[in-house]
Amino acid sequence: MRLGINLGYWGAGMDGDNLAVAQEADRLGFSVCWAAEAYGSDAATVLSWVAAQTERIDVGSAIFQIPARQPAMTAMTAATLDSLSGGRFRLGLGVSGPQVSEGWYGVKFDKPLARTREYVEIVRKAMTRERLTYEGEHWTLPLPGGPGKPIKLTVHPQREHIPLYIAAIGPKNLEQTGEIADGALLIFPSADHLEDTTLKYLRAGREKAGKTLEGFDVCPTLPLAVGDDKDVARLADTFRPYTALYVGGMGSAKQNFYNQLAQRMGYEKEAAEIQQKYLSGDKQGAAAAIPQALIDNTTLLGSVDRIADRMKAYAAAGVTTLSLSPAGFTLEERLASLRAGSEALERAGLA
Repeated sequence: MRLGINLGYWGAGMDGDNLAVAQEADRLGFSVCWAAEAYGSDAATVLSWVAAQTERIDVGSAIFQIPARQPAMTAMTAATLDSLSGGRFRLGLGVSGPQVSEGWYGVKFDKPLARTREYVEIVRKAMTRERLTYEGEHWTLPLPGGPGKPIKLTVHPQREHIPLYIAAIGPKNLEQTGEIADGALLIFPSADHLEDTTLKYLRAGREKAGKTLEGFDVCPTLPLAVGDDKDVARLADTFRPYTALYVGGMGSAKQNFYNQLAQRMGYEKEAAEIQQKYLSGDKQGAAAAIPQALIDNTTLLGSVDRIADRMKAYAAAGVTTLSLSPAGFTLEERLASLRAGSEALERAGLA
């Protein structure tokens, strides 16, 4: 099992810290450094900045938002980043959510699975440097009856095949991801529930494509907080606002993929309470309503030895790249957590 680092969203006064974290991950031999985007900083600029100041670590988008860019633009960006980084780019895609898609980008959040499939097909075709033509429900290239003509990409990516990942949570999205992608970007994964909530759907998609999970990158992000095992409850409290935001506040009352995932892990009643409190404005109450077990099962908490045991469980469950999101109020704390994560992988015998 390999390790990655997830920088999350750039900004909030942590720009220099995030670069230092990426550089330390590069020094420690981490496999990939991911950057996210929502409605603040864009991931492409961040990744070019990180790639220019690291040597070996891959850089990946987690994610480029599908409603933010036309697929041909994403192909251009991916080819450019792969070329500039010396073949170190990984393309992660996702549909975002209805609030961001419709409120920020003005793109209707409808038929996300079909839209994703067409998007991936166009991106892949564009990056082969064939002349681009496509006829689908959501995109037709060139537009009929106009002056447009089939054009081919002029930039040569460093590699013939740039790894393509999709952020997936729901069963149908996971199955399609297994069918059309090279890897899955996951959030709130529990080693104990990974087969039932995730892998069986990815496996079904791979089977549709005539493939197995061999070579497919199962890549969850886990928050990491290092400390004494006696302080696990306190360490879990660090991530209560984070968990409450996703389980309670992401999406709407009818459409929250993270809330549905918590329900599939057996927290139906708790997930409903967290969401009700969060959407009514009681964010502290939502955070307090989160069971400690839910946080502990979806994060890495405690001593290096405890974290090593959890890493063993994730590797046994089928995780191939474990991306860390180290907690800490200072750069020194985040770097110490990163080093502890690397040490835990060594102690687990997984490096």
